[in-house]
Amino acid sequence: MMWRALSADWLKIRGKGLWFLVFLGPLGLTLMQGLNFGIRYDYLKDQYRADLWGGLLSNVADFVPVALYLGGTLICSLVANVEHQMSSWKQLLALPISRISVFMAKLLLCLLLLACSCLLLSAGTLALGLILGFGSQAIPYPDILRIGLSSYAAALPVIALQLWFSLSSRNQTLPVALGITLSLFSLFAMFLSEWVPLTWPALAWSAASPWQFIVSGLLLGLLVMMSGALHFVRKDVD
Repeated sequence: MMWRALSADWLKIRGKGLWFLVFLGPLGLTLMQGLNFGIRYDYLKDQYRADLWGGLLSNVADFVPVALYLGGTLICSLVANVEHQMSSWKQLLALPISRISVFMAKLLLCLLLLACSCLLLSAGTLALGLILGFGSQAIPYPDILRIGLSSYAAALPVIALQLWFSLSSRNQTLPVALGITLSLFSLFAMFLSEWVPLTWPALAWSAASPWQFIVSGLLLGLLVMMSGALHFVRKDVD
């Protein structure tokens, strides 16, 4: 039943601007670093001459958490708002499909869209490095693939929380405001304790043991998803 609900949700997001957001994040980060390296090409190439790809990846990685939080917030809000705007929750939940399937379909849709965005970021970073002439050094394909996906896994608790709030509230002002606030705070994650989940996307790239933050993100994200699904199953709809 979840796959039927997911297929229906794919059709509902047509013309809603979601795919624009999926491409906007990685394209914006790639262009920003292209401008950064283009303006300071000689200086940065000399600074990172021992590891040109590492220098590019570290510059991109600094902005991945804020892009993930902001992109996840907007995607979750737009997916939830499809039903809120049409006031179609009662009709949807009256269908012969379980509430848990409805929730999981929307969650999976958001996660798939964000995963596409992360893969596009890896492709854009690779293309930018080749355009800048870094192909003379060995291309670190695992790190290029990991730059978005590791932070994505660590950000799952916040993404799941955003979808939970977005589905629970007809007025999207509060969920979006919360997401923007978390996005801004993520810029100062280095000043917070590593026990704060907000720091995990950055640490999933830069820490000496990134896997502990990736796994922590997956486990806490699963817990938040289960809590959100349980609340959605029991919640009255308007």
